[in-house]
Amino acid sequence: MSLSQSLGHRPSGSLSRKDPVQPDNRSLYQNLEQVTSVYGDNPCLEFLGRRYSYRDIFDQVQLTAAGLQRQGVSKGDRVVLLLPNCPYFVISYYAILKIGAIVVNSNPLYAPEELEFQLNDCAAEILITLDIKDLCDKATKQIEKTPLKKIVVCRLSQAMPTLKGALFSLLQFHKITHPSGEEFIEFEDLASDIEGGYPVDVSPEDFAVLQYTGGTTGKPKGAVLTHANIMANTSQVTAWFSDAVPGEERILGVLPMFHVFAMTTVLNMGIALGAEIVLLPRFQLGQMLKTINRLKPTLMMGVPAIYGAVNNSPIVGRYDLSSIKYCISGGAPLPLDAKRQFEKLTGCVLVEGYGLSEASPVCACNPVEGENREGSIGLALPDTMLEIRGIEAPQQLLEKGEKGELCVSGPQVMFGYWKNTEATGCAITDGKLRTGDVGYMDDEGYVYLLDRLKDLIICNGYNVYPRNIEEAINRHPAVEEVTVIGISEEKHGEIPKAFIKLCAGQELEEEELLEFLKEYLSPMEMPREMDFRNMLPKTMIGKLSKKELRQEETDRINSELAPSESA
Repeated sequence: MSLSQSLGHRPSGSLSRKDPVQPDNRSLYQNLEQVTSVYGDNPCLEFLGRRYSYRDIFDQVQLTAAGLQRQGVSKGDRVVLLLPNCPYFVISYYAILKIGAIVVNSNPLYAPEELEFQLNDCAAEILITLDIKDLCDKATKQIEKTPLKKIVVCRLSQAMPTLKGALFSLLQFHKITHPSGEEFIEFEDLASDIEGGYPVDVSPEDFAVLQYTGGTTGKPKGAVLTHANIMANTSQVTAWFSDAVPGEERILGVLPMFHVFAMTTVLNMGIALGAEIVLLPRFQLGQMLKTINRLKPTLMMGVPAIYGAVNNSPIVGRYDLSSIKYCISGGAPLPLDAKRQFEKLTGCVLVEGYGLSEASPVCACNPVEGENREGSIGLALPDTMLEIRGIEAPQQLLEKGEKGELCVSGPQVMFGYWKNTEATGCAITDGKLRTGDVGYMDDEGYVYLLDRLKDLIICNGYNVYPRNIEEAINRHPAVEEVTVIGISEEKHGEIPKAFIKLCAGQELEEEELLEFLKEYLSPMEMPREMDFRNMLPKTMIGKLSKKELRQEETDRINSELAPSESA
């Protein structure tokens, strides 16, 4: 019985979609296997001009899975993917899942210290990355600091068309590395032979992915997502696009697949639909516009910053974007003007959705066929229950229109946090995932978010955690105190701003501090603004307070926007 069928009479502060999705008892690998049996000759991936059929990808998955087993990877082992969007990501992802191991998605932009924490936390002994010097060097440094023992090195040029790959090797030779040593394995050697592979029984309840997420307190936590969690969310999102035609769609893969949003809505939904996934290694506006014009994708997932960049591009008129039928925006609030302008440019339907890593990730979305309500994250996905509960009393279900914490239950909600029962207990109460977001629900079940309980900063759709930045800045010997908040910024949505108090008698220039932070922070975490002060506000118990600083920023923005007296 599905969740929505089992609820009976629903309280007025909750809503579940009436049309349940049939339970999918396949593993993620079996999803690929079944789709390949139907669409084997259809294009599966397009990467920088090279096409791969479903059969091509499936065959590579078999070889890679056997190679991982020859390296000693067995069911339950963790394998880290330190990869941007490329065919190696897709092949490795499904190969790991085929043998019952666990995918650990890792951001290639992680600072060395962030990668070190993740590797130690998940105790992974093998990592897959590209032959790009920066990536490979960053991974290699972790061998002495973490349980990591083996690094699989994928040659990027081999994933491109022959001529383009040769030119890349020639023109970008200074960025390419050729590491040697027993700890390195060439991907071509790993995936060279089917020998050594053996079947593994993988059930829907087995762990599939560790998706690291976090907040302003403590270190990032690994959300444990099972095959059932991710397959359920894949089915839910696919059902949302009821007009999508299996075997005929083309999805633009500009969002990084190591991010849970793209992992589900681009990779897994793309495979479920038998669609062609057009992979771009990263977001570059010109390249993306040319790709849309050339390959005519029909579906697109993005963050508000991407849609805004298209809207504001002086060259967008040169390209035909009319092939796009539907888009979902996630990761940050979607400005109404951005939505309207993008829809006018493309003729598509752009809807705002909502999710979080702990829910695989999508929980709600505005209908692609139906009413889009301004400022709303939409309705609950099929088989998903959204509730507004008391912030101080989470057991209290609030009435529609009342403001409280958004809670989610459904088959996509995580198993828990990796080896962290305390955090799991705080996040999931009575089977309901506490999102940490404050909002309310209207009479028809549309949900509106007002604020975040956490101090999370969302920059370009990515989660940026103030505490990580604060800890890094505090490492500098000249710094006495620091606090970080997110401030509104048109291009990125939000950016980190650091307020810093130096030790007595110390001097520190902004450029010097930024250089120091490169060892500890990724580019998106770097504070875009710094304010050096003699004193920082504190609460009554002496804790650094962000409240006053946020109010200062609000007042400053309001004063800048206010008309002058002379006007």
